[in-house]
Amino acid sequence: MNLRNIAVVYRKELTDALRDRRTVVSMIVVPIFLMPVLTIFVGVLSARLIGRALQQVPSIMVIGGENSPQILAALHAVHDVQIVPASSDYLRQIVDKKIRAAVELPSDFDAMIARGETAKVRIDTYQGEINSGFTADKLERFFRDFRERTIRERLDSRHLPTNLVEPFQVEETNVAPPEKVSGVVLGGLVPYFVIILSLTGTMYPAMDLTVGEKERGTIETILCSPISRTSLVLGKFLMVLTASLSTAALAIASMGLTLAAAGKMVGGVSQIRTMGFQFHVTPPAVIWVFIMVVPLAVLFSAALLAISLFAKSFKEAQSYLSPLTIVVFAPAIVAILPGVELNAALSLVPILNTSLVCKEIVSGTYHWGFIALIFASSCVYAAVALWVAIRLFQREDVLFRI
Repeated sequence: MNLRNIAVVYRKELTDALRDRRTVVSMIVVPIFLMPVLTIFVGVLSARLIGRALQQVPSIMVIGGENSPQILAALHAVHDVQIVPASSDYLRQIVDKKIRAAVELPSDFDAMIARGETAKVRIDTYQGEINSGFTADKLERFFRDFRERTIRERLDSRHLPTNLVEPFQVEETNVAPPEKVSGVVLGGLVPYFVIILSLTGTMYPAMDLTVGEKERGTIETILCSPISRTSLVLGKFLMVLTASLSTAALAIASMGLTLAAAGKMVGGVSQIRTMGFQFHVTPPAVIWVFIMVVPLAVLFSAALLAISLFAKSFKEAQSYLSPLTIVVFAPAIVAILPGVELNAALSLVPILNTSLVCKEIVSGTYHWGFIALIFASSCVYAAVALWVAIRLFQREDVLFRI
């Protein structure tokens, strides 16, 4: 192995890659523009749609309550809902989204309240539909206020203090710093996108430098050069690694700028701001996310180089690499799921360990023991993958598969 020869191969492959438009697009253009599109266009658009849904005046239907003018008048007085005439097919209208919810009342609701009996109120909604859910929240809030007002009136009629039914108050305050609050929202998404982009940025260069050489008929010429095959594969590997790290670095940089812009845009939506959505990632977190992605990028680069080298054509290489994306996507998605927490066992699972530790880092939590264990295990996996790539490059039956 000769470092000068490795540098020559690396420089040659890097120059060729930068002249290739497809490589530039996958390595530079995609990570720069994908994060703004995913975060601003999708995230902020969703936030604004939620804000718009909160401001809409939904249509509801009141079923029953014929002999209860008091509760009907109170419902008609609610300014942010619209009462529509009752109909027997109200359940179908909810499912068809013609109305957002329905309230079922006993016909003698007012009389039951006056007698001190317990009246049952049912709110019919379309579970999972956002507008129906917001409408149900408004109705629940109305009936909760109505119940408290009724209790106060009963206590006043008996000359009893109102705090008799409210012996204490519960107040909820947020004590977590901004990075931990935003980490709940962004903790799983940020490493997910960075890991996926570091993989996708590696695919085309890995195929072009191996099976691409076979299809162009230049693999024989390269092997005839006075450079050892180890130096040759290491030079190609460094080029693929450069593509992966460049994609990851650009994705992280784009992510930081995008989150800063998204935080200002979402901050203007008062309804979303009060729901607790914050976008705040510290510079140390960005740096440590990149550091933890480095051995994973080495693993991706070596693995994709070895798989692409084994293929006979571009199409065959793509058929091999497509299942690999699922293998990467699965643990990255698992890390986003609630209840999946970082521990010693999961610290040894490739990809999942990096995604979980990056999730903790984004939220401002640094488990240094786990960080060291994950970094070391990822380096071991990367070294094994690189060794396999070097060994495959030594085999004539792999290099000249027909």
